Amino acid sequence: MTMTDATTGAAARRGPFRDGERVQLTDEKGRMSTITLTAGQAFHTHRGVLEHESLIGADEGTVVTNSAGNRYQALRPLLKDFVLSMPRGAAVIYPKDAAQIVTMADIFPGARVVEAGVGSGALTISLLRAVGDTGRVHSFELRPEFADVARGNVTTMFGADHPAWQLTIGDLATELGVQEEPGSVDRIVLDMLAPWECIDAAATALAPGGVLITYIATVTQLSRVAEAVRDDGRFTEPESWETMVRGWHVEGLAVRPDHRMVAHTAFLLMTRRLADGSERLAPRRRASKTDYTEADLNAWTPGAVGERPVSDKRLRKVGRDASRLAERAREAGAGAGPAPAVNTAAGTAAEDAGNDDGAGHGPVTDAVGDSTTN
Repeated sequence: MTMTDATTGAAARRGPFRDGERVQLTDEKGRMSTITLTAGQAFHTHRGVLEHESLIGADEGTVVTNSAGNRYQALRPLLKDFVLSMPRGAAVIYPKDAAQIVTMADIFPGARVVEAGVGSGALTISLLRAVGDTGRVHSFELRPEFADVARGNVTTMFGADHPAWQLTIGDLATELGVQEEPGSVDRIVLDMLAPWECIDAAATALAPGGVLITYIATVTQLSRVAEAVRDDGRFTEPESWETMVRGWHVEGLAVRPDHRMVAHTAFLLMTRRLADGSERLAPRRRASKTDYTEADLNAWTPGAVGERPVSDKRLRKVGRDASRLAERAREAGAGAGPAPAVNTAAGTAAEDAGNDDGAGHGPVTDAVGDSTTN
């Protein structure tokens, strides 16, 4: 086995389809469905039945026909497809923003990265891919239920537990200084409602020149975290931006923008750690008003930023879905070659009880025959 094949998750992305793998089916109208291949199971729709065994052992990119004569092309989901169809307890960071974070924060192979919170694990997967097996991603999550979902999704994506990942249940503001030595972290990514509460902890943990990047939903949050960074005095002048993606319809001479686009999802704010004793180069003009009223502070509550509450019952259900998919991915990954040594992630599993009550972010992918359309 080559060194490339020995990298966590690499072998699982190559070769024929295996029992337990996730496969993305696209029909002739471009509709996508994601299934987990299981011997003896079938993919059922009102347009016919497709036996999973017709794909197990087939090469990626195979086109198959179901019982009604409808054709599907079968491919492994790309990262962008996986994060939008995986079980989720919290809203995920969209691929366009994850790509910006990895690039703009310069997440490099071997980097020591801290993230909070982990949510459903979408960004965690991108960070782990960027740092590789020789780096480290230390994720902090307040809620054990979210951690369970993220743990399952990360394992499903890589086909094994990732050796570079450490998951801690707790508040980054209080735990980071306990878990990480001062000046030992290269990059910190914050995805939380009140990132300004973690600025001091981040400044203490970051090495000189290290990058702090925050994912923020509203302009009020953006303004407050920018002022907190400036007031701390240990960071460069912050930069902020948003990214919007518009696809194009290209068919013969009919070339036009798509009618729909992925517009605003969040703001990104980035700054870098100065050397101890150095003073930030401040802009010559400062804002006339930087204080916040009570109404300003209330503008970033979960309800105000559009977060829908997720019931504990649903989180337990999503956690079970993620764990079941992870177990199937481990089985498929074992067939792809030996897995590397694993670091045990911290944190306790959520209690396995209850049924879905229908709240939250819509359907999740079933582990065997049913599908989720991306």
